[in-house]
Amino acid sequence: MSPPSNHIDYIEFKAVDLNAVKMFYSGAFGWEFTDYGPTYTSFSGSGVAGGFEKTEGEIRNGALVVLYHSDLNSIKKKIEASGGEISMDIFSFPGGKRFHFKDPSGNELAIWSE
Repeated sequence: MSPPSNHIDYIEFKAVDLNAVKMFYSGAFGWEFTDYGPTYTSFSGSGVAGGFEKTEGEIRNGALVVLYHSDLNSIKKKIEASGGEISMDIFSFPGGKRFHFKDPSGNELAIWSE
């Protein structure tokens, strides 16, 4: 069965070091990976399918992917322990709180909670 039209079905990121990015996301979030050759790995267990493509160039993230977690403080500690960098500490916004972090390749994402 095909996914619904006009829904986000896959998110693709760039990575300078596929092994580092796999260790980070598996350690922080429990994601699983499937390698497709030396320059690509897909991930599962995140709620949406996606992958990382190896690059030698500068990474510029044009979209902010926002994840959800019920306990911001505990996931923040796991991110830091797994080699992530907090780029914007926890702050309030209408509807909840969130923070931003960077993975080992410089991709910036956010995590929010009520």
